[in-house]
Order: sequence, then C-alpha cells, then structure tokens
Amino acid sequence: MQISEFSRRTGLSRDTVWFYVRQGLFKPKTSAKGGSNPYQVFSDEDVQLAEVIRISQALGMSLKEIGALSQARREGRASDEKSIEVLSKQAALMAQRARQFESLADYLRAKVAWLRNGKVTAQPSFAAFMADDAAPAPRSPRRRASISQSR
Repeated sequence: MQISEFSRRTGLSRDTVWFYVRQGLFKPKTSAKGGSNPYQVFSDEDVQLAEVIRISQALGMSLKEIGALSQARREGRASDEKSIEVLSKQAALMAQRARQFESLADYLRAKVAWLRNGKVTAQPSFAAFMADDAAPAPRSPRRRASISQSR
C-alpha cells in the first residue's frame, strides 16, 4: 500500500510516517512506479509495527529504544527473555511515574484545600509532597516549553 492508504489505516500523518522512515522504524519496499523517485510501499507488517510503536510510546519508550527493538526483531535477535526484560523495566518505570503523579495530585488537592480554607495555614510544600520520589515525573520538551511560557 502507498503512503496515503498506510496513513489512513494507521492514523499517522504522512509527515510522521516519513519521519519514522528516516529514523529507520519503517523499512518500506520500493516499487517500479515513480521513475527516478520510486514509490514506497508499506505492508500489513508495517501497519502492525505502527501499532507497536504507539503502544511502546504510550509505555514511555523513546523512538530510539523502539527502533533498537524493531531492528533486533528484524534481524532475528529478539527473544522472549529480552522482551520480558524490556517490559519489566517499563512496568517498573510506569509504577514509579504513577507514584510521582499521585504525589502531584496530593499536592494539588492540598493546595485547593488551602485556598478554599482562606489560606489560614501554611501553604502546602511541594518539596514535602515530592520527598518520597527521587525525581519529578519526566516531561516532554514541548510540554516543558508550554509550561514555562504560561508562567
């Protein structure tokens, strides 16, 4: 299938598809059509890979990590043991992030209560709520920029 159908089936924009091709995540075949600029043809396996990429990103994996795993799979170097290792690591990271987000939610609830009660007590300390966590939950660079611009 050509990129237009592939984009429609996967829900990825054409720009995203081309970006993933440049990153080596997709390896479309080329067709004889298109002359000096041959068409790139995507397969049903690429559609499945697009779903794996979405799930992996939702699990917090970087495109670099996803690319390395995809390359290992293509080369036959993927094993159940490696998959277990990677998935276990991601599960642990997600559990840590969940604890961090719960701490952030607790802080926000305390801040709302403080404001509702007329600020008669000491303001809730962000550091106290986050003390149990080694580091704050990671944010994407785009999110960080939008937060700093809104201040």
